[in-house]
Amino acid sequence: MQDTSVVDTQIHKISSLAGYQQSLNHLLVDSVNNGASIGFIAPLTRAQADHYWHSIECDLLNDSRELFVITEGSEVIGAVQLALCQKANGAHRGEVEKLMVHSQYQGQGFAKQLMHTLEKSALQQQLKLLVLDTRLGDIASLLYEKLGYIEAGEIPQFALSSSGELQSTVLFYKLLYAPLSH
Repeated sequence: MQDTSVVDTQIHKISSLAGYQQSLNHLLVDSVNNGASIGFIAPLTRAQADHYWHSIECDLLNDSRELFVITEGSEVIGAVQLALCQKANGAHRGEVEKLMVHSQYQGQGFAKQLMHTLEKSALQQQLKLLVLDTRLGDIASLLYEKLGYIEAGEIPQFALSSSGELQSTVLFYKLLYAPLSH
């Protein structure tokens, strides 16, 4: 049995994938191939992961997305993204996307740490609303509820699963408020 105790983790906001590409590919492939419903069908190949991260690099460069990673040493063990609304009437909101923690590190609070970091950044940018969606019945729903996200509703037959069935998604939102000054 592999020891997965983590002694030295750090969360970074990264603005370029340089130096992270291989590790992010590994995280994405691990997440999808272990059942995460994050927009891909398993089995996910390295080439598909490469293509995906290339598109994210473009969003990072034009400041339409933020990427937060948690690392142990030089290895990315978790990530989450904040997509910033580019519409004039939506500059106050963002979308939480692709919350992932490597299967060997799940259950240690890293997803919660990533979400707190993302929310802190959203507040610093004076965002007022965060939205996200997750597969109906997914364990992530419990985390989102614990973090104060409110279920807004369910959309049936939203996403095709790796097994070929159509699955529902649940929409969540959270209104953000800056802490009161004393």
